[in-house]
Amino acid sequence: MSSLTHKHIVLGISGGIAAYKAAELTRLLVKAGAEVRVVMTQGAQEFITALTLQALSGNSVHTELFDLEAEAAMGHIELARWADLILVAPASANTIARIAQGRADDLLSTLCLATEAPIMLAPSMNRVMWNNPATQQNCHTLKDLDIRLIGPASGAQACGETGEGRMEEPEVLLNAVASHFQTGALAGLKVVVTAGPTREAIDPVRYISNRSSGKMGYALARSAREAGAEVTLISGPVHLQPPEGIACVRVETAEEMLDASLKAVDGCQVFIATAAVADYRVAQPADQKHKKTQEDWSLELRRNPDILAQVAQRPDAPFTVGFAAETQQLEDYARDKLVRKRLNMIAANKVGQGLAFDQDDNALEVFWPEGHQSLPMQSKDRLARSLIALIAKRLHSSDNIIDIQHAKN
Repeated sequence: MSSLTHKHIVLGISGGIAAYKAAELTRLLVKAGAEVRVVMTQGAQEFITALTLQALSGNSVHTELFDLEAEAAMGHIELARWADLILVAPASANTIARIAQGRADDLLSTLCLATEAPIMLAPSMNRVMWNNPATQQNCHTLKDLDIRLIGPASGAQACGETGEGRMEEPEVLLNAVASHFQTGALAGLKVVVTAGPTREAIDPVRYISNRSSGKMGYALARSAREAGAEVTLISGPVHLQPPEGIACVRVETAEEMLDASLKAVDGCQVFIATAAVADYRVAQPADQKHKKTQEDWSLELRRNPDILAQVAQRPDAPFTVGFAAETQQLEDYARDKLVRKRLNMIAANKVGQGLAFDQDDNALEVFWPEGHQSLPMQSKDRLARSLIALIAKRLHSSDNIIDIQHAKN
């Protein structure tokens, strides 16, 4: 279930007999590739131990609102920012009421109030409690707040009665979480992503390269796949495994990346160039290792082909997205590149000490001919999902829809 790879899931467990199912749910989420952090209410701890959830998730379990060891006693804010999604399972009648009323009197309710991540609740309670008008009113309030309810199911209950109120099974909840990340925004489209650095040989043991890790490009390829696209990833030399379900073409030099890009771009609708392609290559790489026999050593460099410009200027050019890594005058240089290379969109970020390269977080300023949007500092996986959503929105705007439909046909 590749849509959960690298996703940050906060699993909230409230008090109820169905809390035992949270152990299997945790196991399934982790097996699907998610990173899981568990939050337990006081009531939940009466039904299942924190030690069990810690062993299954591989992370410490959070139980207290005021934890001096968690980011200067602001653990709920740390978790709220970390989460890609919060799933409360089981969600008792009491927890549903707390979240609906915006209360913040324990860690779980405070976390739900403090997060910008989507929230899902899996109700679990006696059938009479579920059908009580107060509970139903709270559920209507949650839906108005865009909080999704999964279930409840109907069947035999621990109290001996039968009816609606059972928590959905862990497999059902797993599929609901996975489907949240499968947006379908690029369904039916072919997307090509370039990622990582290139290497230009000096001699058999030396080369010119840069600090690109490929993390942003790989995250974008994964997000495009989750959005329903058929994705080809053209990767320079990096220490990353290709995302599941994605065709990966390995290259080393700029010229190899150009050849692979021109082949892959035929029939594609979106080309995203995140690769940090070397601007220059050595004019005459040595056949043998250069020996250290002189004080100075000069290399003649020759300009590499401009892959992005060649793709963008094709008669059948796809929706082309470039990247600009700058140390200064970010907007000026990005807008110049946007116009000069005839791009549909460009994503710009500052680079330097502790910024972008080799980092897990990044921020982007995204420009297109008639607009701009800032994407704030966040994990590259989350940033990739935001950028893919923006690309899909622009792609299907009135300015581009005719060309894309023509390309698909």
